[in-house]
Amino acid sequence: MRLSLCAADIAAVKAIREVEPEARMVHIDPLILVVPPRDRPDLADDAERETREDTFYAWDVIGGIRHPELGGTPEVLDIVGVNCYSFGQMEFREQGPHASLEPHDERIRPLGDLLAFAWERYRRPMIVGETSGLGEGRPAWLRDIVEESLAAVLRGVDLHGVCLFPAVDMPNWHTGEWLHNGIWDLVEDDGDLKRVPFEPYVAELRRWQKDLNRVTELDEDPFSDPVDLADIVAAAERMRLRTDQNWT
Repeated sequence: MRLSLCAADIAAVKAIREVEPEARMVHIDPLILVVPPRDRPDLADDAERETREDTFYAWDVIGGIRHPELGGTPEVLDIVGVNCYSFGQMEFREQGPHASLEPHDERIRPLGDLLAFAWERYRRPMIVGETSGLGEGRPAWLRDIVEESLAAVLRGVDLHGVCLFPAVDMPNWHTGEWLHNGIWDLVEDDGDLKRVPFEPYVAELRRWQKDLNRVTELDEDPFSDPVDLADIVAAAERMRLRTDQNWT
């Protein structure tokens, strides 16, 4: 099924560009890492295979690394979008779902390293397609993500942006409870749902918008001030940030 979806993707990209040759494509998948249990080093190969298959399979096919007969190329792959969440680094389980690594686990890899690995593999422009923290941890998560991203830029990764998801709170898919992972929380008010901004998260976002010379208020033409990547590179060089394992 996955191979068929990749073939359909490649065909769709080519069909779109027959009509609009300048169309850009963003291909998004989770950026994950699977490691073996501490007491099962014999599972290292299985864990590495899970990482390789789950993270890179579709990008490899669309980019022409695997199954080149389907017509994938780096130009078809175009922009690599990586989703980054705290549960994206996991301990391998032979049965059942893998277990998310706890904060401060020494097996955690810095996000900047994972971004650099994806960049070296494809050499295509990148974005962080989705990321968000939970509850009170949202400001710290945003700070860590941006710092790791700027550290990756300093290493030469062609990273163009970070997308926060969601903007407005969303329910847990399994329990229906509000996750409190957006810029706005949803709270009940006389039977209705009211959007309430989580101010510490907003303040952290505003701080980075200012530090990176980005727009903080929209005018009548919000597209009149596009991102100047030179500003981002200059900020990375000014801050001289380094990756670390504490980003979760």
